[in-house]
Amino acid sequence: MYIKQADLFWDMDRDFVKEVMDVAEKESHKKGDFLFHEGSPASYFYILIKGHVKLIIGEVGQLVHTVDYPGEAFGWSSLLDRDVYSASAECQEPTTLQKIDRRDLQKILEKDPINGLIFFKRLAGTIGNRLLWSYKMMTAASQAAISPSIGTEQVEASEAVA
Repeated sequence: MYIKQADLFWDMDRDFVKEVMDVAEKESHKKGDFLFHEGSPASYFYILIKGHVKLIIGEVGQLVHTVDYPGEAFGWSSLLDRDVYSASAECQEPTTLQKIDRRDLQKILEKDPINGLIFFKRLAGTIGNRLLWSYKMMTAASQAAISPSIGTEQVEASEAVA
C-alpha cells in the first residue's frame, strides 16, 4: 500500500505524491498498541496500510470510529491547527501504517497550493463522512433508548435498532 493509493492522494500530481511518500515513515504495531492518546500533542498524520485502529474518546473509551480500510486517513487533528488529538487511537490487531510528521506535510501542502487545496477538500470530505456516521450512530442510540417495551422492559424486535 502506497500513499498514492490513499483516497486523499488519489489521482494527484505524481511529484506531489512522491514528496509526501518521501517524508512518510512506515510503521508496524501490535494489537493493543496506542498510536496516540486524547489530549496528547497532535504531531502526526496517519494512513492505514493494513489492520484496524479504534478511535475512542473519554475515560471509558467510547468508540468514535474504526479505521479499517487501506488508505483511510486519521490523526487529522495534526493538520487542522489543533495542538492536541481529539481522540485516542488503539490498534485492534497487528497494524501497518504510514506516519507523517505534521510539519513536513504542512510544508509540502503550502509549497504546492493547487494540490494542497485538493488535499484539504478531500480531507474535509473525510471529516464530513465521519460526522454523518456519528450522527447516524447517535440517532440509532437515541432511538434504541426510547423504543417502547412490551411490559417486560424488552424492546420488540420490530422496534429494535440494528
